[in-house]
Amino acid sequence: MVKYGLMTGILLTFLAALSGCGTLPEGGKEGGGFDWTLIVFIVLLVAIFYFLIIRPQRRQQKRHQELMQELKRGDKVITTGGIYGVVESLSDDSIVLKVESGASIRMARSSIAGQRQEQ
Repeated sequence: MVKYGLMTGILLTFLAALSGCGTLPEGGKEGGGFDWTLIVFIVLLVAIFYFLIIRPQRRQQKRHQELMQELKRGDKVITTGGIYGVVESLSDDSIVLKVESGASIRMARSSIAGQRQEQ
C-alpha cells in the first residue's frame, strides 16, 4: 500500500508542476477563463486509483469467490490463520478440515485462503 501512496504522491506533484499551479499569466492578473487542467487532473486521479487499487482488489475477490465455488472433498487447503488441512465436508457457510494430527475442525468457509500444491 505504501508503494501506491508514494506513486500517487509523485504523480500528483508531477501533474501540479505540469499544470503550472501557483503561477499567474503574464501581466500579473488572473485570466477569467475556465481552467480545464483541474478536470483533467481529477480524471487522471480517479483513473490511477481505479487501476492501482480498485481493479486488482476486484480481481482478487473474483478469484477467491471462484475458489470457494470449486472446493470439493479431498482438496488440500490453507486457511487465513495458517492452518493446513484436507477438506472433509462442505456446507453453505462452513467447512470441516482434517489437520495433520488427525483432528477435525469446523471453520467458516470464507476463511479458506487458497489451495495447496501437492507435496
